Amino acid sequence: MTEDEGPGGQIVLAATPIGNLSDASQRLKDLLATADIVAAEDTRRAHHLAHGLGVKITGQVVSHHEHNERESTEELLAAARGGAVVAVVTDAGMPLVSDPGYRLVSTAAAEGVGVTCAPGPSAVTTALALSGLPTDRFAFEGFLPRKEGERQKLLTELARDGRTLVFFESPRRLEASLASLREAFGADRPACVARELTKLHEEVARGSLEELEAWAGSKDIRGEIVIVTGGATAAPDTDTAGQVADVEVLVSSGTRLKEAVNTVAAARGVPKRELYEAVLASRGR
Repeated sequence: MTEDEGPGGQIVLAATPIGNLSDASQRLKDLLATADIVAAEDTRRAHHLAHGLGVKITGQVVSHHEHNERESTEELLAAARGGAVVAVVTDAGMPLVSDPGYRLVSTAAAEGVGVTCAPGPSAVTTALALSGLPTDRFAFEGFLPRKEGERQKLLTELARDGRTLVFFESPRRLEASLASLREAFGADRPACVARELTKLHEEVARGSLEELEAWAGSKDIRGEIVIVTGGATAAPDTDTAGQVADVEVLVSSGTRLKEAVNTVAAARGVPKRELYEAVLASRGR
């Protein structure tokens, strides 16, 4: 077990506004003005943010993004060990949430380098709060996989999850992703699409997955997108034909039969042996 070191240098994860600059905390402004190093996903956007907040960055501004994270992590940790305060910021929202920073924090934690957080805006919790769906239990799933087989496998696993689920998506893939969610979760599953949160053209659409798919197809969708879906009900799954069909979909995408059966059985809450036997029976074995 390791513990963060006491006084001295440290890593500070600083949340930035997701749209409205008025959401910036005083602590973020102070950090931008006083940190020895500002590690930014995009250095130009960090300077633009500081200018918009009326803050002058006095420390060194360096790049810290997914393409240089390995090298940057070592440099930032060395600076923190040497007594520097390193503020980590992303383009919008909380670092590490679908943004760079995991390698830095995990390594710092393992080595006992001080890490703290200046919390603030997050598209995940903002969309969740606005969705009108249950918030007592939820899971953030990031962006859906681009490859069809991987996407189908993930959604099959999530189809019986009772928690509210939160996804990020790009505008050009929104309609297709809603179609995939509808196919996996059912047309009537309640959901929400939140667009351009906290910005001038903020829009929140609520309805069933089928309704939202039609809505997305009828509009020219732009901006940052968050999808929130309600969780599955606890009703027992007696749709054996549907279970077998889900298995065959995974098998056709390259998943081994045993793994496909295990995935579908876990997602639908049915015994693996019974499902395996049902698949064999459907194949006439």
